[in-house]
Amino acid sequence: MAAKVFKMTEAGKAKLEAELEYLSTQGRNEIAEKLKVARSYGDLSENSEYDEAKSEQAKIEAKINELKYQLDNAVIVESMDGDSVSMGAKVTVLRKSDDAEIVYEIVGYGQNNASEGKITDESPVGAALMGAHIGDIVTVEAPIGNIDFEVLNIEKN
Repeated sequence: MAAKVFKMTEAGKAKLEAELEYLSTQGRNEIAEKLKVARSYGDLSENSEYDEAKSEQAKIEAKINELKYQLDNAVIVESMDGDSVSMGAKVTVLRKSDDAEIVYEIVGYGQNNASEGKITDESPVGAALMGAHIGDIVTVEAPIGNIDFEVLNIEKN
């Protein structure tokens, strides 16, 4: 089976690399200290602190492996032409159903944060906006029904 490709911006890759570095060093050191303290409590068979620390250690190791996989299969996506929506662009849209103006930033894998308006190119809205130009109307299929957006502005970072 072919590896999944993770499209991301240079900033997105740097963020994942920083998280990996933190978990590989400080995160592992912190969990090692928790394990050391838990072991000092004696009998490991009935030591909930030890069990909790081992569980946390497993989660950190899983996250490290996940980040390594994503970075090994990362593809940096450069912006396309200047007048269409592409990765890294900030897009101002008008939601036609209620005339609400919304600003989305199209980001790569692992950078999405809906509360900050950061959506991936693989999300329903992001996928619909990719390649659109100012003035285009795109339709997003949503559980509540189709939603139409008009592209008002595109800013490249």
